Amino acid sequence: MLKHYKRKLFDRYDGWRVKYVDAVFAVIPFIMRTRLDAQNSVTEDVNMDQLGAFIRAHKQDIPGLSTMHVIMAAFVRVLSQRPYLNRFVVWNKIYARNSITISLMVKRVMADDGEETLVKTEFDPTDTLSDVVRKLDAAIIASKPTGKTNEMDKVARWFRLIPAWLVRMVITLIRFTDNVGIMPRFIANASPFHCSVFVTNMASLRCKPIYHHLYEFGTCSLFCAIGKPEHTVVTDGQTVKPQRSIGLKFVTDERVADGYYYASSMRMLYSLLSNPERLLTPPETVVADNGVGRPRADLDQ
Repeated sequence: MLKHYKRKLFDRYDGWRVKYVDAVFAVIPFIMRTRLDAQNSVTEDVNMDQLGAFIRAHKQDIPGLSTMHVIMAAFVRVLSQRPYLNRFVVWNKIYARNSITISLMVKRVMADDGEETLVKTEFDPTDTLSDVVRKLDAAIIASKPTGKTNEMDKVARWFRLIPAWLVRMVITLIRFTDNVGIMPRFIANASPFHCSVFVTNMASLRCKPIYHHLYEFGTCSLFCAIGKPEHTVVTDGQTVKPQRSIGLKFVTDERVADGYYYASSMRMLYSLLSNPERLLTPPETVVADNGVGRPRADLDQ
């Protein structure tokens, strides 16, 4: 978060109004009024042979290290360098988010009737892979035991106790207050839909990844589904060789960044996952989104 940035009249507590953008991006939120209107999909395949070797090499110095941890750490690093991905649109206006938060679906018991919960974790833009493992595991452990409730569980269970007509009224009121930026903070803090990235790890279900829609409620502009490892073949034009890979399927909101920016960001993500050693140390600089349309390098986080 930019400590020196002073919140102004039309800013939200979770982000700053982006005031100067290209003409196209000033108009697009009024034409594509919902995230469903603005969804784009993209797939990346990650070499599991390289990633698996890295994980095995660092299992002792980073206990519990897994593929998901590396992917999450790569997200944090990309967001620290490509801040437009951390923007969101509310009521036709673009905002620069002032934190990095990732939401994750967790199944407490691997069974048809196993209880599900949602975990949201906040990260610092300078976090290393070890920091991500520590913070994410702490959040998952706190929510994993059956019967244990986090803030989202408590809110959801409260809604179950009131009549349907009252739920509709309350949700309508919450949506309105969110649109105008006055929704109570405890709701935003509990909501997994107010985040930088939403992740579902389908590898834990031994499934291929899917293109998951973005949610209309909340502020999430990027959804990623992680698939199970699969055997594939790759070629350089002359030779063909087998390879284990996992698929990452993304759904993005095209109103926050153009295609070139997204493509460059995906190349950075792929580069980090191909060379995860870079995640062991903090980034040299953090590119901060100052909320006026042009990001810049800034370490005052």
